[in-house]
Amino acid sequence: MKKLGLIILITALLAFPSYTQASPPDYTGGIHNEYEYQEFVFINGTPVKFAGSGKDFSIKRRDKDDSSTITYRIKLTPVDPMIDGELDRSITYKTTYALFSDKGQTTAQMEVDKYKEEIELEGDKYRLEDYQFSKSDVIDNRPASDYYSGSLTARKVYSINKSEGQVVVEITGGTVGYENFWGSTDTQQLEYIIQVDRQLKGEEKEAKPEPVSWEGTVTVQVADSMSKSLQYSDNEATLSSFAGGHLRVTNQEMYSSYKYNLPVMDEGKPVGSSRQRGQLKLNKQMVPRVERLIIPKFRDIGGHWAEEDIQKLYSLDVFEGNAQFFAPEVPMSRIDFTRAIVKGANMRIDQPDKKVLRSRRRQPEVSPFIDLPATDANYSYVKEAVNKGIISGITPNRFGPEQPLNRAQAITIIIRALGFESQAPTPGYTTSFTDDYQIPEWSRDGIYMAREIGLVSGDAYNRINPQQVLTRAEASAMLVRFLNFLERDLQKDYREDIILYR
Repeated sequence: MKKLGLIILITALLAFPSYTQASPPDYTGGIHNEYEYQEFVFINGTPVKFAGSGKDFSIKRRDKDDSSTITYRIKLTPVDPMIDGELDRSITYKTTYALFSDKGQTTAQMEVDKYKEEIELEGDKYRLEDYQFSKSDVIDNRPASDYYSGSLTARKVYSINKSEGQVVVEITGGTVGYENFWGSTDTQQLEYIIQVDRQLKGEEKEAKPEPVSWEGTVTVQVADSMSKSLQYSDNEATLSSFAGGHLRVTNQEMYSSYKYNLPVMDEGKPVGSSRQRGQLKLNKQMVPRVERLIIPKFRDIGGHWAEEDIQKLYSLDVFEGNAQFFAPEVPMSRIDFTRAIVKGANMRIDQPDKKVLRSRRRQPEVSPFIDLPATDANYSYVKEAVNKGIISGITPNRFGPEQPLNRAQAITIIIRALGFESQAPTPGYTTSFTDDYQIPEWSRDGIYMAREIGLVSGDAYNRINPQQVLTRAEASAMLVRFLNFLERDLQKDYREDIILYR
């Protein structure tokens, strides 16, 4: 079997996000898996499904310091063998990035750079004569995930058989999405207005061409989603040193929906004022990618209520230390929780410039904390978390690495990692917890938002217990909920809630 010609040429985009790698192909509602590409075409007034496979579809992406280009090339034919047709398209888009480091945001401006498209359908040839395209995105670069939203306008002008008329397609809409280690979703919502004016030749040579005009609309929704989940796999062998272990499974799926309102056509002409309305859907899934993870062998968590969560995190190499005893009821330390957040979300650790590393005059880095030297194995995680505003020291020059963590601190760290603290109401509000008066002001926004997005809830008496020290077991459960949010909750909000329910 041929492999899909999906080629992505990437040179590291050092300072700018790469979220566009997750985008659906072009802005036509098309979808694909590793082997096949499909889309619907409405240019002649009737929905026609086109498809191609193997080398018929390719994506080439090139990145520079502050810009990138992406080229789509497709050659398709109608799925219905009774329909005579072919689609040949090659389009290159260029995106220019502007980084606002002080605000933690990036803007992206996309325009069409090169284009060529021809569609042959039932004896007519449509050629793309002009393509105007403008798309602008803003990306909020948060520690654990990037979030973005964009708007676009475009116009395509096709000639019909060189001089027999034209088709004008006006496109408006936007995109929303997110990208993190555990998942990504890019959702497009587009509106097409198709206007056709042409001279339709009669069957007889002497017949005078008949003017034909019609208009139609198509609403397109496309979602491209990736998610990583942890699954447990039993060891079928009885005489083995371990009973089973976790594997990380990466799934990618593309979904597309077209809602159309077109005239009823007969031999290329609208039939009075009659309209055809309907909805068409496409769906493709990639072959899941599986990765086996390290096997936990703790002897003190068997039957514990947090056993599964602890095993998951150890398999991800989030927890370090003694491989036999986890001590689930021991208080979680600030250093262990900080490392777990950074490693669990796979946050990028800033590395020193290689030229600086090779310099003989390079001065050794000095830690801002007197109780955490720069030579400590966990220093890079703390440095990353502090630089990203996730956590701060207990004093300006002390981090308190071995101090126990309370619930208010842990919740605040997670919400800051997600970047949601700014979504809390104007200061002066109260939360719905019965012990609201015990919530420190510095953690109020985090606790409020954690409740709002379903990360935490109150106990049997609706108390959040902000000052309660968090055990390693309780911290494990909170961390797994955090990772599940990155994987599942965001996808539901950006895909299911938008496409299925709005």
